[in-house]
Amino acid sequence: MRHGARRVPGEPALRPIEAAGGLLWRASPEGPRLALVHRPRRRDWSLPKGKLEPGETFEEAALREVLEETGCEARLGPLAGVSLYEVGGHPKVVVYWHMELLVEHPFTAGEEIDAVAWLAPRQALARLDHPSERDLVSRPARPFPVGRAP
Repeated sequence: MRHGARRVPGEPALRPIEAAGGLLWRASPEGPRLALVHRPRRRDWSLPKGKLEPGETFEEAALREVLEETGCEARLGPLAGVSLYEVGGHPKVVVYWHMELLVEHPFTAGEEIDAVAWLAPRQALARLDHPSERDLVSRPARPFPVGRAP
């Protein structure tokens, strides 16, 4: 429902679309880097995320989506935040965690994701297309020691 819109009395409330994702961090010699993904169908840069599968928890979905979209295995860190918005008239909730890179497998481009970019936070803010994701990245928390790599 749009902000300020009213539900018609007697109509059932729409169940939100549930999704999860991550702010995947890795160390580099220049400082921390954040993974962004390019979605060619939407022509945008975003944080890795996707819908929950039946019986899956938000945490499981976040780790699965990060692996599927970036080729990276990760460890969950602290909750990064929640985004609420509308997609085609349906409410959508996306829960994000900070994640620490454990294993980086070779990336394979596909129809859903055709590129992964590892960017400094300031560069990521400039490239992200969605304000709610920019808001998550602009928060000062850095949950892992992802400074400079040796």
